[in-house]
Amino acid sequence: MVATPIGNLEDITLRALRVLREVPLVAAEDTRVTRTLFRAYDIHTPLASFHEFTSAARRGRLLERLEDGDVALVTDAGTPAVSDPGYPLIRDALSAGHPVVPVPGASSVLAALMVAGLPTHAFCFEGFLPRSSGARRTLFARHLDNDGTLVVFESPHRIVASLRDLVAALGGERPVAIGRELTKHFEEVFRGTAADALAHFAAHTPRGEFTLLIGGARAPVPGRAA
Repeated sequence: MVATPIGNLEDITLRALRVLREVPLVAAEDTRVTRTLFRAYDIHTPLASFHEFTSAARRGRLLERLEDGDVALVTDAGTPAVSDPGYPLIRDALSAGHPVVPVPGASSVLAALMVAGLPTHAFCFEGFLPRSSGARRTLFARHLDNDGTLVVFESPHRIVASLRDLVAALGGERPVAIGRELTKHFEEVFRGTAADALAHFAAHTPRGEFTLLIGGARAPVPGRAA
């Protein structure tokens, strides 16, 4: 399980580079994306496609390859199996008696937590937000009284609608931090209240990948004097 950069190609470990060069095969969520990384580091290991639509038969063939040698699993960006289709392959490998080894590295969840200015003693990661407004409001409402920070992913097409649902479910004064394009050229971290965030992103066309962090019931607003 090899973590790859979430944007900046320099954010890869020496161990990850060594493993990607030494294994006989790399299973990648999108081979085109992984080839960009390979070209940057002059890696020539064969690639096999593995994504959310991969059949059980294809997973079986990857397991057969494990009988002869190691296989590295990578996602498009970040840590495999985190909001990523790696889980079924990991489950199958473990059931077949194969060891599963982490090669840790970049993660947008942890990168966002590092710079959010929200409490990090406890957090809950819910992956990508639901597509429907009702389901989003239900998810937010479940965290009404939680003290930990909630971390979710959202697309640029729905971030304003999701912030509107957040305000409706938890109130406009709920503290938030929103990471956009983390580690990339146009990286931005917005900190403030949910109402502030809604006004900001309603006025500025959202672009890029968003990681939304929502403070707990008693968290201070990041960047605001106590």
